[in-house]
Amino acid sequence: MDTRKIVFKQTGIIAAGVCVGVAAMLGIFALLGAFDRTVLFGGLLGGVMTILNFFFMAMTTSLAADRAEAQNVKGGQMLLSGSQLVRYIVLFLVLFAGAKSGYCHPFALVAPLLFVRPTLMVAEFFRKDGEAAR
Repeated sequence: MDTRKIVFKQTGIIAAGVCVGVAAMLGIFALLGAFDRTVLFGGLLGGVMTILNFFFMAMTTSLAADRAEAQNVKGGQMLLSGSQLVRYIVLFLVLFAGAKSGYCHPFALVAPLLFVRPTLMVAEFFRKDGEAAR
């Protein structure tokens, strides 16, 4: 399978899981009577940033694997390290700006980051036996 297809497929799975998680979080806020526009905006911004972070991580990992296959292991490692630093800085700046703006609820802004690992775990559980784990 083409590496681009794998990246888009995995990102789609993460996007679906994050959307379900954000919807559940919004529902919990509504049940607690704490739902307002800041919760909605925080959930949306946090969800979008989580999906973008995963997409760029998967894309960079794919590029690093291609470099490693071409016997440029050091270049692949440097690409991963640099990408991680840049992704974390951008993620921090955007989420910090969203929290400081007053338009986003801080918890709703950060909570979608917690939905990635359970989504991956559930997706792996339902993965077909013949599919390669990537």
